[in-house]
Amino acid sequence: MPQQVLFRQSLGDVLREGRMRQGMTLRQLSAEARVSLGYISEIERGQKEASSELLAALCEALDMPLSDVLREVSDQVALEEAARELHVVDSSARPVKPTRGPEVVASAA
Repeated sequence: MPQQVLFRQSLGDVLREGRMRQGMTLRQLSAEARVSLGYISEIERGQKEASSELLAALCEALDMPLSDVLREVSDQVALEEAARELHVVDSSARPVKPTRGPEVVASAA
């Protein structure tokens, strides 16, 4: 069974990318959002879930609209799902040996 795409992993990636794009450190984000540095780090690494209130505080501190963050996460999850679909192998599928039909001989009559 293929591994599931985790929302929290994608959310952490999007938040980290947004923070880094702005040149903001974890310490700065922690102070601005009033959330512990360790907790933000765990969220960015996909180890902890962010509550809606915490996510709103992080988005505000990053000056990123929540809708943009959720859209990016949704797009990222969709891409990961599509990539996983391409790698799924059906173990019951066996190669089919081509069969030869009757030979057709053309005659010039």
